[in-house]
This record gives sequence, C-alpha cells and structure tokens, in this order.
Amino acid sequence: QVQLVESGGGLVQPGGSLRLSCVASGRTFSSYAMGWFRQAPGKEREFVATITWSRGDSTAYADSVKGRFTISRDNAKNTVYLQMNSLKPEDTAVYYCAAERSGTILTSPALYDYWGQGTQVTVSS
Repeated sequence: QVQLVESGGGLVQPGGSLRLSCVASGRTFSSYAMGWFRQAPGKEREFVATITWSRGDSTAYADSVKGRFTISRDNAKNTVYLQMNSLKPEDTAVYYCAAERSGTILTSPALYDYWGQGTQVTVSS
C-alpha cells in the first residue's frame, strides 16, 4: 500500500510560480511511475506530467504545460515535485499526485493505482 500526501498549492497571480510536493510512503517508491493530474470544476481529471525512475528517469508532459512545468523526484526523500512557472488562469484546478506500480510512462488516470487527496491551485489576479 502506498499513501501520497500533496502540499504546496495556493493562490498565485498569472505569470507566477508554485512548486507542488508529494511525499509517498512505502519502500518501493523508486520503482513506481509518479504522475501529476489536475481537475477543474466541471471537467474530467486530466494528465499533467509523469516521471519514471527504473527506466532512466523518463518524463512526459501534457502539451498544455510543456515548457512551463517540470516534474522531478527525489527517491531518497520519497518525494516527487511539480515546478509550475508562467502560470495561467486556466491552470486553476485541484492537483493530484498518483503512483503507478509498473513504472511505465502512462497518461491515463485510470491506469494509476494510488492517489493523494489533492491540493488546490488558483491562478488569479
């Protein structure tokens, strides 16, 4: 069983930055793929970014965040981060951290095994 706890959300002005953190419990953290997803009111949960470790630290991003967001992980701290720069109002959503057992780059939320409770990010002036 893996438990995930996100932090770092908040209110930020357009063009600003935030860094989200997700701390995972469990001794097999380094073998999991870790992903960030987001869900805005009235919309489906959507893929943001993912990172694996067992296959050489590969990453993937949604087109809407490429060049602005960076996903990274610190296996020693069982933590995955999402650095968000140049934030836009359309980035406003609840952001969720997720873990996937096979360690594969996957973008569908249905394929992830464990989820955090979410952290709110609001981009507004």
